[in-house]
Amino acid sequence: MNPSPIARRFAVALFAAGLTLSACTSSAGDSGDAGGGTFAVWDPYPQFDGGSQWAKVVQDCGARAGVEVERQAYDTSDLTNKVLLAAQQGVAPNVLVVDNPVVSTLAEAGVLKANQDTGVDASQAAPNLLAAGESEGKTYGVPIGANTLALYYNKAVLAAAGVDPASIDDWASLDAALAKVAAAGKKGITFSAIGTEEGTFQFLPWFWGAGAQLTDLSSTQAVAAVELWKSWVDKGYAPNSVIGNTQTTSWQEFATGEYAFAENGTWQLGNAAEAGFEHGVIPIPARTGGVAPAPTGGEFVTVPVQDDQGREATAAKIANCLTGPDTVQATDTALTYVSAVAAVRERQVADNPALAVWADAVQAAKGRTGDHLGTRYPRISQPLWTAVQAALTASKTPADALKDAQAAAASAK
Repeated sequence: MNPSPIARRFAVALFAAGLTLSACTSSAGDSGDAGGGTFAVWDPYPQFDGGSQWAKVVQDCGARAGVEVERQAYDTSDLTNKVLLAAQQGVAPNVLVVDNPVVSTLAEAGVLKANQDTGVDASQAAPNLLAAGESEGKTYGVPIGANTLALYYNKAVLAAAGVDPASIDDWASLDAALAKVAAAGKKGITFSAIGTEEGTFQFLPWFWGAGAQLTDLSSTQAVAAVELWKSWVDKGYAPNSVIGNTQTTSWQEFATGEYAFAENGTWQLGNAAEAGFEHGVIPIPARTGGVAPAPTGGEFVTVPVQDDQGREATAAKIANCLTGPDTVQATDTALTYVSAVAAVRERQVADNPALAVWADAVQAAKGRTGDHLGTRYPRISQPLWTAVQAALTASKTPADALKDAQAAAASAK
């Protein structure tokens, strides 16, 4: 017997996400009636236990909706698999908090309900962040907040090299700063160029900042971005270790106090405060000036398809509470995110001026699955990180590596 269309969509979604079948033992909660019963909320934050601020926010939003909430937390890599299998079995959670690049995969698989059908309100979210949740002309969920990338710098290293960080506003001025740092006998910049999604994530600000588009990996703008990174390795401004660095190991290099710059994210703010040296943060500059678009990290709050529209409506109330402008600052504080709501970002910066750079970076950021890429993104990302690796190891020229990457992305099914 041929599989049904919905079964085929689940199979395709599992394949696109690189997932394998496994048992799903978690229940999505009692069905109850539309206005009551237990509502299951699944999220990718196992680091937060039941006594955490995040858990308290979830419980409070359940109480505001008049229901009890049962929260389940899974590692990000496991959550998509579990949701797809649970949806197949008819036991999907009522509210799902999921990494933003996965939203289009789940939407196309028929797992998620569109906002217009549930009453989820995304009107306050910044359009550049909301784009990751758009598929086939509909929007699924609301960004709970965002993290992204910028350049941390070591104040003492820059001072010793005579570099004013405020002068760095394009690639030329950053290159000049790195030259001065090297001349002063210090190390320049560290980042993650590993052959995984982390490598693509870190490369995208330079790729987009050059004016390149993910639909054309072999453009002259794309080549310029790869040539920039390669020049840093060739000149010794960046260590050879970047080829294998994760974002964690590149941060560890910066934490030695020997590097002028590190490309990393908002999630390192706590570690930066404990680094033992004074630091600052500047946006990643675009090639000819201004702030480069960096990829957004962070999750969406979504409502999976249920058999009962009343329960979907109640789930939407919980989602609206978690992301609404009157409550989301507590959510973003718990998750150390910059808010997707402009007015809330302003309040965050007023409370903590150090977040100003991050607010600017989020305002300029882009979703990886945006520009209508959806589930095509993984088939583009892998050839891109492969090309960067090939260029940095000198196995191919940047132009040849990206030409091959474009051919691979175009032929991927």
